[in-house]
Amino acid sequence: MNGHYSDDNPVLGEDVKIMGKREGDRIDVTVAAAMVDRYVADIDEYDDAVGDVREFVENLAGRFTDRHVDVHVNTADDYEAGSIYLTTTGTSAEQGDDGSVGRGNRANGLITPNRSMSMEATSGKNPVNHIGKIYNLLSTEVARSVVEEVDGIREIRVRLLSQIGQPIDRPHVADASLVTEPGVDVADIEAEVAAIVDRELADVTSITERVIDGELSTF
Repeated sequence: MNGHYSDDNPVLGEDVKIMGKREGDRIDVTVAAAMVDRYVADIDEYDDAVGDVREFVENLAGRFTDRHVDVHVNTADDYEAGSIYLTTTGTSAEQGDDGSVGRGNRANGLITPNRSMSMEATSGKNPVNHIGKIYNLLSTEVARSVVEEVDGIREIRVRLLSQIGQPIDRPHVADASLVTEPGVDVADIEAEVAAIVDRELADVTSITERVIDGELSTF
């Protein structure tokens, strides 16, 4: 995206992050695109730039899939409050989010080839609003609580996915994949597991407090 598109549209900074989610034949694509302020005269031009990125991604996606694709760009923007993703450098580094702590670190201490794992960098990140840090720790707490409280589970994988601008206690996806002991059907314990997931999500702010107090660590 930062190749030929940005050559013709210098308003798009080099810091572009894309998240995709597919459910059945519906695909959601969320794009965080840093815009460069010297190419934006006012809020209308910014809005046009965001719309251009959305249209470009929609057209590009249409070349690769016949599924329905919804594209969301800079979803944390609040035009009325004057809060938009406008930068001087075209990167989020000027906000202190440079990701320099390394993508190889795992908040749960596990390196799990051929199994689900996050590539998010967690150490050194803000425990108040950095969702990658919070969700990594929260998913581990959810898994631990489920195994401790529900009988018959051999393995659990918890996946939490957020969308920028949405409340952290309402994730885009909250999924728990279970492997049960012989004789235990997932349907028999599904309600218990879902209740624990809901409970832990409702108490997500405690993750921040526990990190600040030193109770939870990312390494």
